[in-house]
Amino acid sequence: MPGLMGGDSEDGPGDGGPVSPEEFARALAALGGFEPAPAVAVGVSGGGDSVALVLLLRHWVAEQGGSLLALTVDHGLRPESAGEAAAVGRAMSRLGVPHRILRWDGAKPSTGVQAAARTARHRLLGAACAEAGILHLALAHHRDDQAETVLLRLARGSGIDGLAGMAPVRADGAVRVVRPLLRFSHDRLLATCRAEGVDWIEDPSNRNPRFARARLRVARETLGGEGLDASRLGEVARRAGRARAALEQATAALLAEAATVHPEGWITLAPAPLRSAPPEIALRALGAALAAVGGPAHPVRDEALERLLDGLAEGQGGTLGGCLVRMRRGVVMVAREPVAVTERPTVAPGEMIRWDGRFDLRVSSSHRRPVTVAALGADGWREWAGRQAPERLPDLPVPVRESLPSLWSGADLLGVPMIGMCYGFGADGQHPVDRARFCPLSSLGRPAFTVVSDRDGII
Repeated sequence: MPGLMGGDSEDGPGDGGPVSPEEFARALAALGGFEPAPAVAVGVSGGGDSVALVLLLRHWVAEQGGSLLALTVDHGLRPESAGEAAAVGRAMSRLGVPHRILRWDGAKPSTGVQAAARTARHRLLGAACAEAGILHLALAHHRDDQAETVLLRLARGSGIDGLAGMAPVRADGAVRVVRPLLRFSHDRLLATCRAEGVDWIEDPSNRNPRFARARLRVARETLGGEGLDASRLGEVARRAGRARAALEQATAALLAEAATVHPEGWITLAPAPLRSAPPEIALRALGAALAAVGGPAHPVRDEALERLLDGLAEGQGGTLGGCLVRMRRGVVMVAREPVAVTERPTVAPGEMIRWDGRFDLRVSSSHRRPVTVAALGADGWREWAGRQAPERLPDLPVPVRESLPSLWSGADLLGVPMIGMCYGFGADGQHPVDRARFCPLSSLGRPAFTVVSDRDGII
């Protein structure tokens, strides 16, 4: 049963007592990028770490003349979770902090529950920030979390990217995720709560040996006795992060020279810059293109990426990460693999959705009934091409045109928003036309690998 730790309970073995507002302000200043009177959201589980973050942010935001919104995700994985989320809401109310509960609805997986919950949590938090017009999302990962992350990645054979651990700042779509507590220990955060006389909830999953992180917490005590403590592991992450940043910068420079992003949802890469780049940078550039077109739901292993890059050097292509990659007209084509596009959502008139992880698509309000959005396919392309004047048809690769979003009513093809699309209104001047915009979740500006060999991604 989750228990409440009282604000007057005895201090544990800390390393400096509560985090002061001045220390926290310096940590935020090191992150940079805050506008005057910033609007900030904070993910709050009710645990001591996230409660401490709320307390520190509440003070900082007030000094900046900004605003703070607390967000709690109810995963629905335990019967008590709804009551716990409501308790967090009451605690936030006592602190004078606005609060929202976000629920993870739908069926839950029987395996990989923590990874699925993490994905759902990030999705819900990001959507809530976008809805509220908030740019900054603060998460309460701390120095001990970072140490466990490095150990987890080390056990899984990660390279530089994995050993760099969690980044203090990263872009997640339209949201800027910040982790201002990475320099502070768990004990100091609990001491911060105690100093304010504020309770917190203990999550029993933190001690459940079913989960790798709970087992690592036990192992860390032994490793700490050999000198491999949280501080030393944090230094590993800092140095690896510095190396990762340099690699990302070199990759971004290569992509600026080699990559062309096409609005129909595909990318081409000039082969000469790829060939002349150091192999590690070329691999990252190719991985970034695959992630942008195939989406983060199709992570690629580094060894498979190496085989693909070697094959391209010999004029051979392949499929990887939900993409079809091959040489076309002297450049490397990275296109969505048509057979991998299986989404067929039903969308109401006027509704906007994200389709296939690549397109933001809005269905015109002029439709009289809901429509189905699906990949155009070979038959759909032939039907659509037969309706158009030849000079109006774009010269697109076969896999690109077959994976375009298209609108259907039963077996009737209604339209292909990416072809002949205009951003405006229809003939009646009243209803916006159907439109789709290539807007990948993983942009070319992000690293090719969030974590090289960890399939679970950032925690």
